[in-house]
Parts: sequence; structure tokens; C-alpha cells
Amino acid sequence: MATEKHDFGTTSITCHSFSADRNQLAMSQNDNEVKIFKKQGMKFQETGTLTEHGQRVTGIDWAPKSNRIVTCGADRNAYVWTVQGGKWEPLLVILRINRAATCVKWSPQENKFAVGSGARIISICYFEDQNNWWVSKHIKKPIRSTVTCLDWHPNNVLIAAGSTDFKARIFSTYIKDIEEKPSSTVWGNKMTFQSLMAEFSNGAGGWVHAVSFSPGGDKLAWVGHDSSISIADAANGNRLSVVKGNFLPFVDITFVTENSLVAVGYDCCPKLFSLKAGELHFVNDLDIPDEKEQMTKSAMMRFKDLDRKATTDDTTVDLRTQHQNTITQVSIYAGDKSNCSKFSTTGVDGNLIIWDLKGLERSMAGLKIV
Repeated sequence: MATEKHDFGTTSITCHSFSADRNQLAMSQNDNEVKIFKKQGMKFQETGTLTEHGQRVTGIDWAPKSNRIVTCGADRNAYVWTVQGGKWEPLLVILRINRAATCVKWSPQENKFAVGSGARIISICYFEDQNNWWVSKHIKKPIRSTVTCLDWHPNNVLIAAGSTDFKARIFSTYIKDIEEKPSSTVWGNKMTFQSLMAEFSNGAGGWVHAVSFSPGGDKLAWVGHDSSISIADAANGNRLSVVKGNFLPFVDITFVTENSLVAVGYDCCPKLFSLKAGELHFVNDLDIPDEKEQMTKSAMMRFKDLDRKATTDDTTVDLRTQHQNTITQVSIYAGDKSNCSKFSTTGVDGNLIIWDLKGLERSMAGLKIV
């Protein structure tokens, strides 16, 4: 059911991001390095390593228009990387935080980016031409704990953030020095910097692991460690719909159409959800194993897998999914949030998988992505 599966070893993939043409990949494997790969044929070949961070890299985002990479890490630093003379050169960002940076996202227009941190702060960073460096302004209140995830609204001004205080929030990041005054949205009219536009509690409790704006920006979805998936619709008075089924906790989520979402996490399997008549519903697992393939694999790969996992326990049972451990990230690979045709996932098992969403819809009986 997967389009492509790439094995990067047994080390967990913490975060990844593709270049605009999808021929290059930036990835961190649970350490302080960011490796750059280039696709040659059906394989990714390593072409370089970004080594400026002193501790584990926690976030990577590759800007599609400007071809710049921004990274952040547990060393409390962020860097903007640009290609100069064929090499990636870093420029330190002045974050002004005293705890680890946890996530980073370019804005749609790429004139600023946001960094979440354990300091209960969102740093909104922009380039200051006068001093030739990236500076930041802080969003603090009413965040009460670590910021775990971020996502930008299509208007380049609003940003959604999830945190370990069980809240999903939307803030204004309007910086008058670099952008025009924004128009009003369904989330509100007052958009001075740091204005809290909306705040939602995550069900009965649980860290918010990921947030995602809908393509039009009127809806916000988030997932929590209580195995819930929630969506708020601002166009309908912030109407809230929550699904909490027999799932393990989700780690990441993204819209793939205006009313469909893909969520991933500890179930090791991408799951499709759909919004119908204002209510969120679970649709189907997107990783349905082929019985014949599974039988062949278990016969051919048994000893190879035992060796790879460094174990002598021949009772080890492989999961009947493409990913063999927690999926840590899901990203749009082809198309966009309004019409995604392919998406990518990475996991603790060291695998990167590119899924053909349209192919899945054709091959799975009764599956309809709306």
C-alpha cells in the first residue's frame, strides 16, 4: 500500500523536511546533526551534514520558495541555512530562550518563522536588515508549559500552538515593521502582536502533540496524548468535534483535503478521519497489510530482522504494518492541504515512507476521501 519505503537504519528519525522539488531531504536521526540527502533513482544518497547544533535537533523546516532551511535544537539555538558556494552556511538566530527549542515552522510567505520552546515561549523570528541577523519577538501569555507544536494560518499572521498544559491556542504574529496590516478573519478582528484569538482545552486532559489549520484556515485540528483527535470550526461559532476511539495516542496530524485529515502516532499506522455535517469521524486505517506479502516476508526476512534488531529472541513478532514502531511525523509530499495526493511519514523504526493517497483510495473498497 506504500508508494516508496526508504530504510535509514535502526536509529529513530526525529524530524524531516523535503525541498520544494522533493529531490532533496533534510533529516535528523535523534542526534545533533542534520543530514542532507539527494534522491538518485529510487534511493536517497547522503550529500552533506549540518553540524552547528550542540545538542539534539528537534525541528527542521525547508522553505520551498527561498530554499532556506531552518533548524532548532535542545541547545536552545536555531539556525537559518542558505547555500553559498555549493555549501550550506548557517546564520544564528537570536531566540533569547533559556530552555530547549522544540519545534520550528516557516510562515507561508517565508518572511518569518516561529520557534516553540520549553521556556513557555513562542519566538516569532524575522530578518533585521540593519544588523543582518534574525531577531525574535516573544509570545508568552497565557502559555503555562512547553510548546510542543506549531502551524501557520494561510494568511501568514495567525499561528496555532499546542502545549503540555493541555491547550491548543491561536495567536496573532502581526509585526508592523515587515508586513501590512492584516484583514479580519473568522478567528477575530484584533490582531496586534501576541493577541490570543482562540483557546481550546484538549478534552479530559493530555498533552497536545500536533496542530493543523485547514486549507482555508477556518478550522483547527489537534491531537492529544489522551488518544483524542479534535477539530474546531470558527466559521460555525468555534463548534468543537472530538473523536476518542480505541486508539493509541497520536503524535502528528495534517489536513489532506478541506474535510479530511491523516493522523499518525503510536499505532504505527496512518489513520484517515473525515468531517461530515460538523462531526468528525474515523474513516479507515491507511495501511492494510497484504496477507500473502506478510507470509512471504516472515519466511524470507526472519533471521535478517533478528540480526538487525540485535536480539536472539526468535519469538519476536513483526507488526503487520509498514512502520514497525511509532510514527513521529506526517508531511504533505505531493499537492497541498487542499488536495494532497501523496504524504510522507517517518518513525522510530528509522523508515521514511511515501504513501500514495489517491492510489489507496482506488485500491481500498469503500474508501472515499472527501
